[in-house]
Amino acid sequence: MKVGIDAGGTLIKIVQESQQGRSYETELTTNISEVIAWLNANTFESISLTGGNAGVIAENLNTEAKIFVEFDASSKGLGMLLKEQGHHINEYIFANVGTGTSLHFFDGQQQHRVGGVGTGGGMIQGLGYLLSQITDYEALTNLAQSGDRDTIDLKVKHIYKDTEPPIPGELTAANFGNVLHNLDVEFSPANKLASVVGIVGEVITTMAITVARENKTENVVYIGSSFNNNPLLREVIEDYTVLRGFKPFYIENGAFSGALGAIYLS
Repeated sequence: MKVGIDAGGTLIKIVQESQQGRSYETELTTNISEVIAWLNANTFESISLTGGNAGVIAENLNTEAKIFVEFDASSKGLGMLLKEQGHHINEYIFANVGTGTSLHFFDGQQQHRVGGVGTGGGMIQGLGYLLSQITDYEALTNLAQSGDRDTIDLKVKHIYKDTEPPIPGELTAANFGNVLHNLDVEFSPANKLASVVGIVGEVITTMAITVARENKTENVVYIGSSFNNNPLLREVIEDYTVLRGFKPFYIENGAFSGALGAIYLS
């Protein structure tokens, strides 16, 4: 059994691989000592680590582990998952949406980091708490799925009203820009959280398609733990990518790309 671990700022992603198959699981980074204890209590053919907390794990193991650069590991694992899921694309931008978002261009041979933005799961959880006092990510994202953004976000259709707009009416003109026009409306926690997910998804997409245009590719691949239990984020990102004329790809188990790739970089 080989094990690959991506120890991020919020979550630790674990992939175990053997001839019998592959398994995926996650653990909170706050429980890193439990992951270390589990690794020390078992025997593995190899242990491969990546992510910001890889060094913490490595220095507390009873056996040798290899550490790999997170960007290279994610690119390697993503390439494997793309092929396994039937996506045969040679050049693409991939956005790794974790606590924040890192953007990379894969040119057919290797990845190049082309940018990043501070919006991601960390913003959903932090700003979401400030607006709802909910600390649990799953409870927060569950509530966001039922929210309606129309009374909070100002869309192009709200500005043009009965006039045909020069750009699609569903585009957001100003996130949270419709609040002062609806002061007689109760802003429910669900609506607030849906708008938080909306601004995170739209900022990530805008950045991703900007670097896609710069690198002359129409393919944008989205991975990362922020999609866990958050179909609304996926919907916002995919719809917005298509609306802007690019091709979105969402990869199942994409959050585990780094952990998987670390095994095969060994």
